[in-house]
Amino acid sequence: MRPDDNGPIARNPWHAVEIVPSRASCIAAQAVKGIRFLSAQAPGLPLEQCTQPTACRCTYRKHPDRREDARRAEDAIAAAMAGTTGVLAQGTASVTSSSDPAIQDPRSKYPKPPFKKQTQPWPGLARDMDPKPDHGETSYRGSGRLSGRKALITGGDSGMGRAAAIAYAREGEDVAINYFPTEEPDAREVMQLIKQGGRNGVSIPGDLRDEAFCQRLVSEAVQKLGGLDIVALPHLKPGSVIIGTTSEQAYDPSPDLYDYAQTKAATMNYVKSLAKQLGPKGIRVNGVAPGPIWTPLQISGGATEQKYENFGSTTVFGRPGQPVELASIYVQLAASDASFATGNIYGAAGGQGQP
Repeated sequence: MRPDDNGPIARNPWHAVEIVPSRASCIAAQAVKGIRFLSAQAPGLPLEQCTQPTACRCTYRKHPDRREDARRAEDAIAAAMAGTTGVLAQGTASVTSSSDPAIQDPRSKYPKPPFKKQTQPWPGLARDMDPKPDHGETSYRGSGRLSGRKALITGGDSGMGRAAAIAYAREGEDVAINYFPTEEPDAREVMQLIKQGGRNGVSIPGDLRDEAFCQRLVSEAVQKLGGLDIVALPHLKPGSVIIGTTSEQAYDPSPDLYDYAQTKAATMNYVKSLAKQLGPKGIRVNGVAPGPIWTPLQISGGATEQKYENFGSTTVFGRPGQPVELASIYVQLAASDASFATGNIYGAAGGQGQP
């Protein structure tokens, strides 16, 4: 749990505390004097009317003269998070939790194929996909792991790049994203999410096939963010990080993705080689190798109609991954507590392939 310094809650005497997302934990917390429930849908919505318990919060008063209430509130929330049974605080009701609200079945967590027929012109827009991908817009909760950092993310409008941008911002990082100009609608959504979290967000559209633009991209990101420490030599200092996105296709290529698989294999070797070059300078380089992830690539030429209708069905969970399911990997690789990890490829492929 942590104080939430954003939004209207921070402007009144109530301090927000995040809890495990479940009705049981909210009920537990409401049993304590000084607690109130905040729905993900609307503040003050009665608990029994909330249809989004996966994003609920409880708040408690924290005044110098109400320390005992705050202590009981924190004890109650901690007990609810731990799934304990019994009296939460003196004078409050007993609450029983029969299951761990933090555990979710990965098989049913997200949509499964078959997916409806849909095509978009390249490069596609996440906002127009059905179902829409989950990049962590409402589900990712940060904890300040990247406070004060500054990142440049290419392809930050959708897919894994968007998930990383949202996660980085909610972990306290300022973020610049690059994207193809026709992806502007998706990019605007990302910028709004970054700025809603109180972080500096910079959007820099352009074509990465243009070398002159790539140089301008880095210069503009450095200027508007005040520096960079995730991606982009020669601006990185010791402790900085480069993270590349490769794919399971790099080491287990599909027969119909011959050209794509080669680019991802090149990215994997680029990560391993660059890690050896930059390690003596104190800069870490790692990669993330996704399996089948539900992104605009699939419906804008990256897969045949037959393939995307059944996309992800070959994984052990019978579904494709969602971009948000890789967000924590990008955060971990960027965080300073992963300081010994370099030259590594981290996979998330639903039981397919090996990094």
